[in-house]
Amino acid sequence: MPRQARKKSISGMYHIILRGANKQEIFHDDEDCMRFLETILKCKNSSSTTIYAYCLMNNHAHLLLKEGNEELSVTMKRIGVRFVQYYHWKYNTSGHLFQDRYKSESVETNLSLLRVVRYIHQNPVKAGMVAKVDEWKWSSCLEYYGRAIFPYELVDYNFIFEKISSDRAIALESFKVFNERVHNDHCLEDEDNQQKRLSDDEARPYIKELLGEIAIAQVKSLPREQRNLVLRQVKVIRGLSVRQAARILGISPNLIYRA
Repeated sequence: MPRQARKKSISGMYHIILRGANKQEIFHDDEDCMRFLETILKCKNSSSTTIYAYCLMNNHAHLLLKEGNEELSVTMKRIGVRFVQYYHWKYNTSGHLFQDRYKSESVETNLSLLRVVRYIHQNPVKAGMVAKVDEWKWSSCLEYYGRAIFPYELVDYNFIFEKISSDRAIALESFKVFNERVHNDHCLEDEDNQQKRLSDDEARPYIKELLGEIAIAQVKSLPREQRNLVLRQVKVIRGLSVRQAARILGISPNLIYRA
């Protein structure tokens, strides 16, 4: 069945979710996050794209942006290709890193715009990663709150503030109240937020059930093809990170990435 064409935004603004293939992790450390943001900055500057908000989670990224002087699909392809080249070089991997098609929704009204910013900033809170929005290091929330973060001047927060008030101080305080208010907005549905990260103790029973007669300690000694089959199944356990699985199984994360 052919894919449906994406709905073109009248405003040019879109909420984007870029997800790892098979829900695999795409950001394993701070360097990965910094490189992804650097990539966005370069593509922003070359295409005159405007970034209003972002949040990097372990296996997906949220972006709120306005199309620049090229089609959205071209900009997203640039971002994906550049980051995948870096990722394969760093981790000595190959193949698909991202799902074939990013998810997107158009953002047409000022209220929708504010709600999407809030939704993006509250992702780590709803996923149980932090207690407050400004405790998550890899979102645009810190830049909105006046804390200098890397890379500088990536986000056009003034555009959002001007929607609230012409007085900067009033706009900031009003935005904080709105940004931290509990809500039931769904925006572009994100299945990953329905499952909190598993602890090691919670993850072991899932892994044992998947392994059947094979003991956890035996996985690293399995023949390569059998081991890769097991690792591909382990990777899709919801709430389990690749590094966490590697720690429990006593193997290198790279073996799981390449499986």
